[in-house]
Formats: sequence, structure tokens, C-alpha cells
Amino acid sequence: MKFMKLGSKPDTFQTDGNNVRYVASELVSDIIVSVGDVKFYLHKFPLLSKSARLQKMISLSNEENVDDVQIGDIPGGASAFEICAKFCYGMTVTLNAYNVIATRCAAEYLGMHETTEKGNLIYKIDVFLSSSIFRSWKDSIILLQTSKSMLPLAEDLKVVSHCIESIANKACVDVSKVDWSYSYNRRKLPEENGIDSDPNEIRTRLVPKDWWVEDLCELEVDLYKSVITSIKSKGVQPNEVIGEALKAYAYRRLPSFTKGMIPCGDMSKQRLIVETILWLLPTEKGSISCRFLLKLLKAAIFVELGDKAKEELVRRIGQQLEEASVSDILIRAPDRETTIYDVSIVQKILREFFMKSHNTEIESIGAGELVGIRNPGILSDASKLMVAKLIDGYLAEVAKNPNLPLSDFVDLADLVSSISRPTHDGLYRAIDTYLKEHPGISKGDKKRICKLMDCRKLSVDACMHAVQNERLPLRVVVQVLYFEQVRSAASSGTSTPDIPKGHKDLSNVSNASSRSGTTNPEDELDAVATAEELKALRRELASLRMSNGGGGGNEKDVDIKPNMDKAVIGKMKGLLRSKKSFIKKWASKGGQGENSGSDSSDSIGSANPEEVKSTPSRNRRHSVS
Repeated sequence: MKFMKLGSKPDTFQTDGNNVRYVASELVSDIIVSVGDVKFYLHKFPLLSKSARLQKMISLSNEENVDDVQIGDIPGGASAFEICAKFCYGMTVTLNAYNVIATRCAAEYLGMHETTEKGNLIYKIDVFLSSSIFRSWKDSIILLQTSKSMLPLAEDLKVVSHCIESIANKACVDVSKVDWSYSYNRRKLPEENGIDSDPNEIRTRLVPKDWWVEDLCELEVDLYKSVITSIKSKGVQPNEVIGEALKAYAYRRLPSFTKGMIPCGDMSKQRLIVETILWLLPTEKGSISCRFLLKLLKAAIFVELGDKAKEELVRRIGQQLEEASVSDILIRAPDRETTIYDVSIVQKILREFFMKSHNTEIESIGAGELVGIRNPGILSDASKLMVAKLIDGYLAEVAKNPNLPLSDFVDLADLVSSISRPTHDGLYRAIDTYLKEHPGISKGDKKRICKLMDCRKLSVDACMHAVQNERLPLRVVVQVLYFEQVRSAASSGTSTPDIPKGHKDLSNVSNASSRSGTTNPEDELDAVATAEELKALRRELASLRMSNGGGGGNEKDVDIKPNMDKAVIGKMKGLLRSKKSFIKKWASKGGQGENSGSDSSDSIGSANPEEVKSTPSRNRRHSVS
């Protein structure tokens, strides 16, 4: 730390109690200066020679025959006045980054200018600031911190602006010219911990571009805003570095960033910090990570920031949503809501994501002259797939909330339904979780939610889980079994049945079953499959696989396709024509007629191993999707 010593005489200031200061001298004091509660017993001559203000005040007190001069409003209080008084007496005083700005403001208040006496205190302090303090990174930050209590006088004297400019210039200097000792928040180097280092490594060690970031976190928010604004105005630091600086400041100054939005500290101060960070954010996409933007959004909601600020964050998050993770977009709902997470704000972010491919920008120069129109970014397939996977995972998390309305789940899933995904396993997991947590929903709602997924895009493991899932409607189980038959035929070397035709036949089962007359076929298809129905369907398909796939003769491949297609569809129709007779048949053997809510289908990997073992063809499945 830089310092400056003034004066040469020994310090003879004495203290009598807490509120009395006097000079040990043979001369009796002839003036009392009261600074707040502290009284200074001093002599007129040294003070009059250097302070224009004291000259006037003492002259006035002489006219009124008063020996007590009141200066309770002096900046820096009694300690700053004591330094100025010692300077008047020629006593030794030491100035440093901690006390120099208070002394400078006190000297300004006392009028200790060159017009009063050459080489006065203000001149000496200004030389010390420009030659030492402003040239030191550490001292400049300390000085700026101590200036808080000296405002607005410190600003009027240009000390604060010069200090901010000094810090900004140093932060923008080429890193090759930065001494690593600049930063006092850095981690110690190996050689400083007593570890021998290669001299060549020390010489070639590069200083990171963001070496200054942590040090500025020491500043209060208004001073921090001024410094970052000055740094940005110079156009030297990349936006990514500015983003890292704001991120570091948020983690240091916002307890909610690290404590999970738990109310703590001064909320009004936290609101000001969030507003300041949002105001300082670089506008260029990619300069701020999506995760940090989402944390800012959570903080903005937490401190009850205005709608305009939250809408801007939603817009920016939507532009780079593919970078987010499920935990990032789990935004807590307001306390007054019954749901745990705010699904509506995720829907807004998702709509902003899709808006990227519709927006255009017009570039212009001069007085509005049109020079071109460009599209800022058509969504890539990779980005869409990442977002679809993200929403699938998000749905699986929010589905665990028993109070989540079906409409919220379906509406969010519909927003990504246009994205072609290679697999629907994530969506199936979300649907299964919702059905598990909402066992009382109607058949129509089950049909509505299951329509979101494509059974043809389920992996082998997901299919194994689905065919044993007693929460799914029978229609869905039949579709899964059929498409598994298609996959099994392909993996065993036989021709694959025509998928659209087979799917159409399954959809038209109701036309055939309506002639049986006693039950509503749609109700049977949408009903939840019982455990015994699932077992029967699996056994029928297993026997079909064995009979159709066991021959292995290549010359019969052409005949196998129509035979297999007719056999599969025929068996499905037969099993679905009369659910009542089917249930009675198995009830006589001890089967259960209603869904028992078995926990065997809690996850994709929880399929019953004994049932898997009893179906020989299942062990031979290989996905071709």
C-alpha cells in the first residue's frame, strides 16, 4: 500500500478522556474547536496560517468574544480534522488509501488552498493521489470504497471520477503488461506457497483476461455500476468477460444465488443489485450463459422485480434455451399458487425459442438508408432436439406434483410436438409419472395425455416397461405390442409389416367389435388394461413370434409378411372384441378384473424379470429405429 508522510515535528496531540484533544505545549491554548462531541484545545496562529475557513470563523468569534468554534459538519469528522490540525502544526502525519479521501474533503471544507499558503494540504494530497494512489490497482479500489461516506463532496472534487477512470484503464490494459500481483483476491501461486516452480513456466504464465473481476466485487452496487459502465465504454474487454464480471458480482452480493432463494438480508438492496446487473448485461447473444440468465430470472421473481425486466429476461433466455438443463428451468411458482413450479413462464420461454426462426433484423446506416435484411438465426435441428429433450425432462419433474393440471402438462408438451425426435422415451417417462401421481384422472384424460407420444418411437426397454404398465389404456398397450412385433420381425430377418396399414387396422378395431353389440368398443380400447389382459396379449404375441419366426427359410420370406400381418391383427381384434368375456375367462382362473396399481412399472427398468424370461422372443429384440 502506498503512503505519504507529511511534517517533521513529533506528534504532541494528547487525549483527555474520549472527547478532549489538546496539544502538549508550554503555550496555553487560545481557541476551542468543537467537532461534534469532541473538543480540540488548540492555538490560533498555526490554524489561521493555513485554513481560510478558520480565519473567518475565529475572526467572527473574536468579535463576539467567544473562544469556541463549532464545525460539526466537517467531512470525515473528528479524525479528519485532527489530521488537518496536525498538518497546521507541522507534526508528522501519514496519509494512505484509507484516510486520504476523508482528509482531502476535510481540507476542502477548511479552505486549505494554495491561495492561503503555498504548499498547503490540498496541493500535497492531490499530488499524492495522482502520483501514487491512482497508479495502484489495490489502492484505487480501497479509495473508491472509502469514498462512499464522502459523497457527494468527493464527486464534486472529481476524486471519485478520477478513481473510477483509473480502475477502468487498468482493467482494460493488455494482459501481457499486467503484473500478477495487481489482484489481491487471486489464488496464491505455487512459488508463494513454498513450492518450487520452473522459472520458464513463471515467465510464460499468462494472466487471465478476467483477472480484475473478483476485486471489483468489493465495491458497493452504485460504485460497481459506474466502474463497469466505464469499462464497457472503452470497448476493449470482450462481452464474455463483462458477463463473467457480472456473474461473479451476483454470486458475491446476492445470497439467494447460493442459498436457493431463501429470504435473507435487505430485500430492497437485493432488488437494486438485480436491477443493476440487468442494466449492465451485454446485449449480444452468447455473452451471458443461459444458466446465469435463468438464475437472474429466478432472482428477479424472488425480489419482485417489474414485469418489463422479467419479460426481457424471458426473451433472452428463449434465444439460447438449448443451453439450459432441467434444473435450470425449474422455476418456483408464487406462494399463492397450488403448484410447485411455474409452468406458464417456461411456456413463454419456449415460445420465444421458436420465435427465433421468424424474427428478422433490418440493418441501416446513415440517415435510415436500408442496406439489407438478414435472419438472425433459423433454428437448427440439433437445437430443436436439445430443447425437446429438455422439455421431456422438465415434464417428468413437474408431473410429480399432484396439483399440476393436465392442461398445463399437455399444452407444454404440444409446444414441442412439432419437433421430430428419434425416441419418445423421455416423453413416455413423463406421461407415466403423471399417470402415477394422478391415479384419479378420467379415461378421456388418459387418452388425451397418451396421444402425445408415438409408440413407434419407444425403445426396446421402454416397450418392455409399457407392456407391463397397468396405468396405460389398453389401446396404447396394443399399439406398443404391435410395433414390437414389427421390430421383432425385422430383427429376426423377416420382412417388416407395413406400419401405417397395421396401425390403421388397429385403429379400426372398433368397427369390427361394434358388431358384437354389447359394449362400447371405444371404451374398451381406452380402458386401462388389467394385469391378466396384459399377460394374455404377451402370450399371444410370443406364440406368433415363435410360429412365424421359427422357420428361418429364406424362400418363404415373401409369404411370411402377409401371414404375419393378418395373424397379428386378427389376434388383436379377437382379444378386443369382448372385454367382458375376456375378464370372466381370466377371473375364473383367479385373475384380477381391475387395475391394482402395481408398483412394478414405476420406471422403465422395473419390468418383471420373470415375465421377461417367460417370453423367449423378448430377449431377441433389437431396435431398428
